[in-house]
Amino acid sequence: MTAPPASRTAPPTVSVSGLTLRYRGTVALDDVSFRLGEGVTGLLGPNGAGKTTLLRILATATPPDRGALTVLGNDPSTVAGRQAVRRTLGYLPQSPGFHPGFTAFEFVDYVAILKELTDRRQRHQEVRRRLDDVGLADARGKRIKALSGGMRQRVALAAALVGDPSFVVLDEPTVGLDPEQRMRFRELIAEAGQGRTVLLSTHQTEDVAMLCHRVVVLDRGRIRFDGTPAELTAAAEGRVWSSDAKAQGALAGWRTGTGEFRNLGDPPGGAAILEPTLEDGYLMAIDGAAEGAMA
Repeated sequence: MTAPPASRTAPPTVSVSGLTLRYRGTVALDDVSFRLGEGVTGLLGPNGAGKTTLLRILATATPPDRGALTVLGNDPSTVAGRQAVRRTLGYLPQSPGFHPGFTAFEFVDYVAILKELTDRRQRHQEVRRRLDDVGLADARGKRIKALSGGMRQRVALAAALVGDPSFVVLDEPTVGLDPEQRMRFRELIAEAGQGRTVLLSTHQTEDVAMLCHRVVVLDRGRIRFDGTPAELTAAAEGRVWSSDAKAQGALAGWRTGTGEFRNLGDPPGGAAILEPTLEDGYLMAIDGAAEGAMA
């Protein structure tokens, strides 16, 4: 597990206020506000929720239409502030732009140069250290195109961590990984969260349950929940029940391995209530918001 949340009195690493962005009339983010401190925070949301847009703004790759952002007190809306943020930032995008001809060492070294690590000897020590940290000491000289998908993700994480950034942004880092690779990657993310602020965007509720002390649910450009995983799970308390057939009017329902249906929503009288999971709470957050929007 990651470190516990920073003290409420400690200044936040990241402060976001009223971020809004539109793409050709479509609202990607709508008045998003939150703060981040030390540890791993999970960002959950369906496709099109605005997660990647939010991460690109936090990584200073896309400016918002409106709102304020500071990272360690630096404002990326100014040239000097943007440069200062990038010096303290580690960013793993959903699709890292690998040059297939680079070796693992050359790719991480290239990122280190972009992060202004100018002393060649010290930079190479840092690159080797980060590749060692992610378990790629024996693969430094291998070309990116020869590496498996899981190994490529570890190269990308090493690049994100080079230079010891204070704020790390990870966009779907475990997507496409097999269970063993995902477990190994969770270990690396948990380690990265020690003494840093990490924002992990994912579709995997189990990643959040195992890694994060806090979770933010984003849907249709708005924050639908912000709290602990336990609080998100508790949001579905008394709202999950089993039945022999899919219940009419349930927000969601599916047949389980036992042949019974697991239903989510407003249970009928006398229903067999089940213990909720984090996924149930997440579905309540987004489906409840959708139901309210339709009403």
